[in-house]
Amino acid sequence: MRHPAIRRAPSAIFPALLAIALASCGGPGGDIATGSDGDAQWLAQLSDDSDGKDWPAFGRTYGEQHFSPLTEINADNVGELGLVWAVDLPAGNPATGPIAIDGTVYLASGYSVVRAIDVETGKVKWTYDPEAPQASGVKLRQGWGSRGIAYWNQKVITATQDGRLIALDENTGEPVWTAQTFGKDELRFISGPPRVFDGKVIIGSGGSDSGPVRGLVMTYDADTGEKLWEFYTVPGNPADGFENEAMEMAAETWAGEWWKYGGGGSVWNAMTYDAANDQILLGTGNGAPWNHKIRSAGEGDNLFLCSIVALDAKTGKYKWHYQINPGESWDFNASMDMELADLVIDGKPRQVVMTAPKNGFYYVIDRTNGKLISAEPFVEVTWAEGIDIETGRPIEAKGVRYEGGTTTFRPTPLGAHSWMPMAYSPQTGLTYIPAIDLQVTFDDTGVTAENFKWTPKMGLSPGVGYAIGDGGKKVTGWLIAWDPVKQEPRWKLPMDKHLNGGIMATGGNLIFQGRPDGGFSAYNATSGDRLWNFDAKAGVVAPPISYSVNGRQYVTVIAGIGTSAGLFGPMFTEYGIDYHTQKRRVLTFAIGGKMTLPENEPYKAVAFDDADYKEDAALASKGEGTFNARCAVCHGTGAIGGGTAPDLRTSAAAADAETFRAVVHDGILVPNGMPQFEELDDTSLKALRQYIRSRAASLRSGKNENNVASTMKASD
Repeated sequence: MRHPAIRRAPSAIFPALLAIALASCGGPGGDIATGSDGDAQWLAQLSDDSDGKDWPAFGRTYGEQHFSPLTEINADNVGELGLVWAVDLPAGNPATGPIAIDGTVYLASGYSVVRAIDVETGKVKWTYDPEAPQASGVKLRQGWGSRGIAYWNQKVITATQDGRLIALDENTGEPVWTAQTFGKDELRFISGPPRVFDGKVIIGSGGSDSGPVRGLVMTYDADTGEKLWEFYTVPGNPADGFENEAMEMAAETWAGEWWKYGGGGSVWNAMTYDAANDQILLGTGNGAPWNHKIRSAGEGDNLFLCSIVALDAKTGKYKWHYQINPGESWDFNASMDMELADLVIDGKPRQVVMTAPKNGFYYVIDRTNGKLISAEPFVEVTWAEGIDIETGRPIEAKGVRYEGGTTTFRPTPLGAHSWMPMAYSPQTGLTYIPAIDLQVTFDDTGVTAENFKWTPKMGLSPGVGYAIGDGGKKVTGWLIAWDPVKQEPRWKLPMDKHLNGGIMATGGNLIFQGRPDGGFSAYNATSGDRLWNFDAKAGVVAPPISYSVNGRQYVTVIAGIGTSAGLFGPMFTEYGIDYHTQKRRVLTFAIGGKMTLPENEPYKAVAFDDADYKEDAALASKGEGTFNARCAVCHGTGAIGGGTAPDLRTSAAAADAETFRAVVHDGILVPNGMPQFEELDDTSLKALRQYIRSRAASLRSGKNENNVASTMKASD
């Protein structure tokens, strides 16, 4: 691989400037390149107290606050904000966080296709396509491409579905180095953004919903790609020995032959660098499978599932942990973003990490030792009565572990907060949460450790049946301003739907957030009043960013529906979100912008013609099981597309058996992101095709659509 020469600051000023950068950022490793201003501007920008000129990381800074201190755009003049340019993107996942450095916006859409765009002109400077679908094999069956990228020392760093970590030259887009983070046959994939810290880049992987994997993070030298250290989050087979003392300790909290199931604990999203303590904080995922009775004989806390784990940033050695859900059984993973702050609590300054994970409680934790400070529900929570502050453990409601077969509670496996990041404003002292308010019913009747089997080749296999719905509530989503010191809402706004976009707070006393209905809005951060709204002509779930170029402040967000939102097509039908026709755009705003977007053609799902279709309920039912395990996560519940992948009720491929086989079995559309399912035999293909044809027939007749929309089902 090509290694460009590293530019250095003039020797006379470099020591002083580097000392400033070290003081604010915790000390970078390796050589430091200069920006166009003649200093290590990009490095200084990673500090939480930086001036906000650039946005070089997923959460802007090491502390992941998703806060810009810029004030040119503010609560008084945001009404003058307008679009200055838009760049259309091809089909593929647009739900991704961009970065901005020295006048260029970088983003990875689709399957980690990276683009560099000049901020002042809106012109695409270069594009790099790693061709991840072709390299992914079965890994293509889960995930939708990376949700973000990182920057370090003239390099844009992206991760791919198939496990590559790639550093690109910021000026040309050419690869500088590539590292393969896991093996070809491992049932892992990457969907979260890499993070940089102290001259290193860290990446995790997903897979705990669909295979026997152990959570794992790997850390590399950000300049050379050399592997530095790795850390597993759950223990493996004791007969093989343990990698470190932490895994030996964790093994004492597992029971049965857990290593045959894999354990879980994937670090697929949340990683935060605590520069003050030189530690990296990991937010770990759910168990594999979810069902504790299967995974660990129903015994033990199962460390480090659903935990925050602190590691020494230099060595990867375990320091402390706080487990959010001991013995996790509901996909209540702790992989939502974690934000750092220094708060005064009970009259004393505390270094804290704050997180609002899936389980509905907002946690404030001392990040020097992992001790719980407080935890209170930010949405309606019925699975637990509260969190015991002394022990840090939840006080679980009776029967919540579906001991009697069926249990219903709030929130759901989708979470009270999904991956769309919240934001913390040190100006207001509030956290702004894109909250979700739904209900779930779990039922593992007939499912035992003896009869449980993983669905081969990365099919969804939670080990329990579940259904998600609104529980009769009209409000399923909120924008909540949460006071982390008082542990109470300052204000909350109801949203028309759940899965609203990631949030950015700014020094102009503003909150920016998008919605599935296509609105992109700015709110008064103090009062919650909506001050500005832009019709993006497409749903917006990606997190926005803000930065300045030549003294002018910009806001950039990427419009379009992607990632797990596609599973919930029934809830979004009124918005007419279609994979093929929805717009995907990079939108950039500034005060005085005058550009307008063309109107959309109204979309309504129309079933494909299927003259030979004959109803066969038994065959369709068999196909539904395959669809739920293999297809629904992208193509939507009940085959009602939500924008992440095509609505199969409208695709004529299912009308012809040979075409259907070529797409599903033979994989002719792999380059487009459609996985190959070569293991499906003729009987399975026939049943799956029958189910899709039955859903198209239902669309043609108008029957049963409301029933499908009211509940989200998934098989075990």
